Amino acid sequence: MSQATAGTGTHLTLDLWHPECWAIQATDRLPGGVLAHAIYDTPVGGEKVKGVFTAFGDSEEEVESLLADIEASPLTGSLNELQTRFDTRRVTPGSVSREFFLEYDPSDMICPQLLERGFVHNAPGRIQDGRESWHVCYAGERSEIEAEIDEIRAQTGADIEIERISSSGTETRRARLLDRLTPSQREVFELARERGYYEWPREISTRELADELDISKTTLLEHLRKAEGTLLDF
Repeated sequence: MSQATAGTGTHLTLDLWHPECWAIQATDRLPGGVLAHAIYDTPVGGEKVKGVFTAFGDSEEEVESLLADIEASPLTGSLNELQTRFDTRRVTPGSVSREFFLEYDPSDMICPQLLERGFVHNAPGRIQDGRESWHVCYAGERSEIEAEIDEIRAQTGADIEIERISSSGTETRRARLLDRLTPSQREVFELARERGYYEWPREISTRELADELDISKTTLLEHLRKAEGTLLDF
């Protein structure tokens, strides 16, 4: 499928889980997350492929623990950290990120099945909290999407949910922006927007928002400040 085709068609955000995935297992056990960038073939006869990924978190300790867990997984081969090659500042949640080169069995990832069924990635995949999020474009008929996803479910044992679907790039861009937030920041920001915090005059106070989320007002304001700063910096 051509690069031009990836800019048209139906845009989707897929939220999914599938078995035997080292990234899902690591992020289910530990805070932080992983961005999946590119895959390179091994020499002829090799059983594994090599991919470039970014580990991210809110601290150096989080990222170090995540990388150690990934390297120790029986599903992975060698892990080597890299100098920065991808500009992830616009898409990486958290304040710390480290790129790494990893050997792994491609059958443990769902990317080949998505591509085989016509779902072309148009952004790095994000793995966090034991789930994967993929922004993809499907160039076929919109009516065929559910059948294709059912085939992937049957083939891989995956749990796949369509979070968003749109025939234009507008919703995909909004999803990319929100995906730059941590789960806590996104929860607070989206609730504030839904409850009219950004209306004039405001329809809800920070105290009422904090009570609804069962967190302190200080924590709520910190999440809102970081979310707003991240989105305004785009």
